[in-house]
Amino acid sequence: MLNPLLQSTFIFLSVFIKEIRVANTAQARKRARQNTKRRQNSASQRSMVRTYLKRVDAAIEAKDYDAATEAYNRAVPVIDRMADKGIIHKNKAARRKSRLNKTIKGLQA
Repeated sequence: MLNPLLQSTFIFLSVFIKEIRVANTAQARKRARQNTKRRQNSASQRSMVRTYLKRVDAAIEAKDYDAATEAYNRAVPVIDRMADKGIIHKNKAARRKSRLNKTIKGLQA
């Protein structure tokens, strides 16, 4: 397994080389650069959403209603924001929130 820094450098270089090979015009090279940046930003934001969801799931696993509610309340705006930006589909966001809320309400009983 590669060092994470080397791995990210390798990925960047492979994308850059692919960008040079595929893009024949200045416009295509610029679009390839923009797509690379957007893809990296989207991956980072998806990772952030997953982290928030893991925190909620961990609190649910611990059967801690208060912690689960607090984690859920922190996760909802992040999920909504990513759905508005199109990082995740709005229906998927609604489904995840609904299922988490239902599970948390079950802890209260």
